[in-house]
Amino acid sequence: MSRILVIGGYGGFGARLTRRLLAAGHEVVVAGRSAEKGAAFCAGLTGCEAVVADRTSGIGLTMARVRPDLVVDAAGPFQGSGHTVPEACIAMRIPYLDLADARGFVTGIAGLDEAAKTAGIAVITGASSEPALSGAVARKLAEGMDAVAQVEIVISASNRAVGGESVARAILSYVGKPLRLWRGRRWAVGHGWQELRRERFKIEGQPVLRRWVALADVPALDLLPAMLPGRPAVTFRAGTELGFQMLALWLASWPVRWGWVTSLDRAARWLIPLQRLTRRVGSDRSAMSVSLRGGRIERRWTLVASQGDGPEIPTFAAAILAEEILAGRVAPGARDAAGLLTLDQFDPLFAPLAMRHETRERAAVPLYARALGARFNLLPPAVCAMHEVNGDGGAAGEGGVKRGSHPLARLIAAIMRFPPSGSYPLHVVFAERSGKERWTRDFGGHRFASELSQAGARVAERFGPLRFVFDLPADATGLRMELRRWTAFGVPMPRALGPRIAAREWQEDGRFHFEVGVGLPWIGPVIHYAGWLSPS
Repeated sequence: MSRILVIGGYGGFGARLTRRLLAAGHEVVVAGRSAEKGAAFCAGLTGCEAVVADRTSGIGLTMARVRPDLVVDAAGPFQGSGHTVPEACIAMRIPYLDLADARGFVTGIAGLDEAAKTAGIAVITGASSEPALSGAVARKLAEGMDAVAQVEIVISASNRAVGGESVARAILSYVGKPLRLWRGRRWAVGHGWQELRRERFKIEGQPVLRRWVALADVPALDLLPAMLPGRPAVTFRAGTELGFQMLALWLASWPVRWGWVTSLDRAARWLIPLQRLTRRVGSDRSAMSVSLRGGRIERRWTLVASQGDGPEIPTFAAAILAEEILAGRVAPGARDAAGLLTLDQFDPLFAPLAMRHETRERAAVPLYARALGARFNLLPPAVCAMHEVNGDGGAAGEGGVKRGSHPLARLIAAIMRFPPSGSYPLHVVFAERSGKERWTRDFGGHRFASELSQAGARVAERFGPLRFVFDLPADATGLRMELRRWTAFGVPMPRALGPRIAAREWQEDGRFHFEVGVGLPWIGPVIHYAGWLSPS
């Protein structure tokens, strides 16, 4: 039997983990700020002892007195927290484990690697749903893939089983703030709790869950691009069950993004009590999904937990790794938990609870391949490669732009956000969702975007309220786009009043080349741009 010190051991996730460790036969000392709460929790639990301490005050003295075989930090929030506890563990040669999901805290643990190896102990961070479980699932889904283009992770908690104050404070710490995201084959910027969207969780034989989710700041955004083949784009979204809570946080994110307020940290004092008032509303079902795209394959793993069992999931990785560390099966050093466990190791913990998970795979045929059919394979290899979009992609090269000289042409080009005349480094981001592709062209910082979708054997391109449908003549020399009809605000417009668009793509010197010209009747040329691209 081992002696384990659990910081925050009577809190939301800490209490569940403590019970698991006790059930496994360990002696557990729970540390927290309240002697009364600690004593009340341990009452009636064999092998449980409570002490007063937290990670910022007196934890070193507590460790020296308790002399545990393992220290587990389950207190949170870890956002903005230093590595005081793992450093103390290294100094005292005591193995360390935590449930952190704070991006900076988890990715920064590598700075302690040399010291942990010298001390001969394991220092493991992120032993929770994220990044330990999400990493295990992503690596399982990636098996057999030469390259992964995109990973999307989503977690939606039951309103009756959401985390406590530490979880709420963690979320509020990044709402509206910039998040560094690997997208389109380069680093980009999103914002916390924005890009709100509706997610669907489907398990065979169960009612479908539909929940609102938004961008969250987690370690996987840094860890998975480096871990998986192909350096995929990674997005993590999270949400509460109640739509009005999600909408409220989304609305509150904008003043932070605009700089009107620095953060929502101070709002925790009244947002948390409001959340408690709605605790009885909603269901007892939580869900998680991980989707991978690569080549022409999409794989999706979905987990749905019922009967209020969802909050058990963040404790699973810590329970598994505690046994691994105590058995000496984890090598000395400081590292994150994203690559330490397999999905199979979680199955014995899923099985006795009201949880079901399943994996589905489907073919993902790119937009241009669907529209062109067999003709797609006639295209030059560089042109084919540029249109093999599945989830996320990017290409870089050079481009030249020439705007029309007519005053109305210059006005239209400015409204459409076309770049000024000149030569530029060029980067294009391809983002595909639900069969539609969004192309964002960046000419040296001048960006404009359009959305492409299938229209039978044709392709439609939308710029705001304007939609253009093109024929796609294609052969071994390349691809052309010939305008057949156009609409404004959904209303069909006369061809005679429409733009004159000449667009073609071809391969030259092994590279993808393009040329696009747009003009208008009585006005003349509006924009002409051409250049080359290579997949990033």
